[in-house]
Amino acid sequence: MKAVSYVINNHDDFKNSLVDIEKAKPTLKERDVLVKVQAISVNPVDTKVRKNSSEANNRILGWDAVGEIIEVGSKVTSFKVGDSVWYAGDLTRDGSNAEFQAVDERIISLKPITVSNAEAAALPLTAITAWEMLFDRFQISETEVGSILIIGGAGGVGSIAIQLLKAKTNLTVIATASREETKSWVESLGADHVIDHSKDLNAQIETLGIAKPKYVFSTNHTETYIKQIVSLIAPQGKLGLIDDPQTFDIMPFKTKSISIHWELMFTRSMYETDDIEKQGDLLQQVAQLVDQQKIRSTLNQNLGKINASHLEKAHKLLESGKSKGKIVLENF
Repeated sequence: MKAVSYVINNHDDFKNSLVDIEKAKPTLKERDVLVKVQAISVNPVDTKVRKNSSEANNRILGWDAVGEIIEVGSKVTSFKVGDSVWYAGDLTRDGSNAEFQAVDERIISLKPITVSNAEAAALPLTAITAWEMLFDRFQISETEVGSILIIGGAGGVGSIAIQLLKAKTNLTVIATASREETKSWVESLGADHVIDHSKDLNAQIETLGIAKPKYVFSTNHTETYIKQIVSLIAPQGKLGLIDDPQTFDIMPFKTKSISIHWELMFTRSMYETDDIEKQGDLLQQVAQLVDQQKIRSTLNQNLGKINASHLEKAHKLLESGKSKGKIVLENF
């Protein structure tokens, strides 16, 4: 099958360059389905794994996909050949930058029926990440009132988190964006207030005339905002983060009794947790919200065919820190 991997080259400006390869189809485990990949999207985790790898061994990246099931494992019970599904995969296994992918049936669901494959492919990883942070880690209820600050509102996770909050809660959503195009994007997704993360966050929130946010969801550059978050978050609030700050001192949060929450959407699949099926369940709920037009795709750019050249362009766009929404590719 056709696939895209990378070669180790630490002396190139684009570290560990992407290459087109041929590789055997994956062998199924008993709970796996084999998916013919039709559309994928690219996430920061793709670039991080590529750049930080010291040995490629034809590893295939990619953790967002839409496709058709063409084979099922011996103990698969929830899906059948011909089903159109979506998922975000497993960090420990070969990914979706390939014609065919093996994936555990417990972390997939049927795709939304009202949107294209490309539109659907933009959502799984970011939707799982946002959902698990908001409703599993923060345990936000649908009737709760107050406010939440999302740092990095125009990114993939921020873009879907805003929509989930507006669709499922009564919280006032404050999101950050610094450029006119990203501010407009965040407003179009439903954010109640948009503030500039390149300026003093606390001062801007104070001008809104609302209570300090109980929740802060930091999606990037968390280490640069710690002092500001300490000041602006409400006592007994909750801070959640998904990035990898080089330093993170939690002591300043002690006097306010702030709880700190990490989110990695691969935890359930990596450790085959007792509640691994919840990932498939929440994806099905997201699909229903899409089909009910309560959530829209965060697709921003479609770069065309899945190949090394187009994926390299996608990786570079993500590494620039200036992309908004999601970048998608389709077919081989």
